[in-house]
This record gives sequence, structure tokens and C-alpha cells, in this order.
Amino acid sequence: MRTNQKQYKPQPYIFRKSRKRIETLFSQLCDQFMIRRNYAKSFEGFKTRILAKITSLTLVQYINKFIFDRPINNIKIQIT
Repeated sequence: MRTNQKQYKPQPYIFRKSRKRIETLFSQLCDQFMIRRNYAKSFEGFKTRILAKITSLTLVQYINKFIFDRPINNIKIQIT
């Protein structure tokens, strides 16, 4: 709670956990996968590049979860 907030109600744990996961995912897409930097010339190129970046993030998360049994959002860990 901040000092300037009025009638503050704490959020339930499940909402805080979900929000943190979503914000971490967007942060990773922006920082590591540079989703904001896109030099596509057409909308089809734009869709292809965005889909490729999201697919690569999903693949890394799948490998972390089911193959190496690591936390899902650790995408900077070496896969060796």
C-alpha cells in the first residue's frame, strides 16, 4: 500500500501470481526477444516475425518444463 492510495484492498495471491507471470513474459519478449524492434515491410512479414518470436519463447519454456525440469521462465539458462 502506498501513502496516497485511498481504500486500498490487497489482491488475492492467485491474481498477484498470475500478474507477475504475465508481466515477466512481456518483459522477456521485449528484452531478450526484442519484440518491439521489428523491421517488417508488410503485415504478413510482421505476423511471421511476431509468431516466430512467440513460438521460440514457447519452445524454450516447454524445454525448461518438461525436459530439464527447471522453472519455466528461466530463458537465459544455457541448454547444455
